[in-house]
Amino acid sequence: MKTATEPAPQGVRGWLEERLGYSALIEMGRHKLVPVHRHTIWYYLGGMSLFLFLVQVGTGILLLLYYRPSAEAFESVQFLVTKVPFGWLVRSIHSWSANLLVFVLFVHMFSVFFLKAYRQPRELTWVTGMGLLFLMLAFGFSGYLLPWNTLAFFATQVGTEVAGAVPLLGHFTLRFLRGGEHVTGGTLTRFYGIHVAVLPALTTAVMGIHLYLVQRHGMSVPPGVTPKRQMRFLPNFLLRDLVGWCLALACLAALAAFLPWELGQKADPFAPAPAGIRPEWYFAWMFQMLKLLPGHVLGIEGELIGIMGISVAGLVWLLVPFLDRGDPRGRASRLWSIAGWIAIAVMAVLTAMVYVKTEG
Repeated sequence: MKTATEPAPQGVRGWLEERLGYSALIEMGRHKLVPVHRHTIWYYLGGMSLFLFLVQVGTGILLLLYYRPSAEAFESVQFLVTKVPFGWLVRSIHSWSANLLVFVLFVHMFSVFFLKAYRQPRELTWVTGMGLLFLMLAFGFSGYLLPWNTLAFFATQVGTEVAGAVPLLGHFTLRFLRGGEHVTGGTLTRFYGIHVAVLPALTTAVMGIHLYLVQRHGMSVPPGVTPKRQMRFLPNFLLRDLVGWCLALACLAALAAFLPWELGQKADPFAPAPAGIRPEWYFAWMFQMLKLLPGHVLGIEGELIGIMGISVAGLVWLLVPFLDRGDPRGRASRLWSIAGWIAIAVMAVLTAMVYVKTEG
């Protein structure tokens, strides 16, 4: 608040200040402090995730100007990448940033897990962060079909069949996702609506809550770590964030320019599935796990056991802040850390198996 002795800002700055009160936000940023210690680098992953999401929003809006969610979906993307100036670049940046976003989110999640940043009072920060990760995976799954190429069509068919194997709700889930019994143009339209309307609305709400909680509770300090000092969020930490964003943008531009995202062949629903069909890399470990399970275990379908096991593991992971309540340096907490390393190893090995078999 301004005192009677403070002069009011003049010009455009004064006009904006009177209506928006932006100086209060700047002042709050200047007073926010970030602890500096040997693990401070992991704090930048949250801002990097936000930046990559904004890249997704910007490039996605540009793609919407030309994309048609209809029988001409493939042709509209083909026209975009071959006729529209820099259309191929925008599409490649959108695709590469989506993959980089999911990768950064996984690294961010595991860094929060191992640094015990989910502990009281940050339980809901962890839960909302996991919610954002699940939403980004849903973005990837729904967006994969939109070009309507061969690989996307059959990968979506396999993915929805896995969802359909869930007990009780499986058949309903399959019909809900496909818009019927089979993957058709109706599925494409449904995925388009989910991708550009439903998921952005949910993400905006969850991200708003997540950012509020991060602002409210600040950056956590890992157990047993004493900060050397503290830096101001504005401008010190933000400037370092901006450097990382510029590096990420340069990386995206290089990937898009030298490794443009391929379009492939138009999907033919009546053609047989080509060899080597696989989901995107962030779903590959689940895909491989289900393939390794036997057909039946004790009279129960192996695929069903795998889906239930992955679901239970995901629920336990989501509830970690409420389960790991002991001494952060105690034996129980160390067991949780070991479980985290096992999860990383399993996911890495299973993902590598998918790509080694495909290449072979």
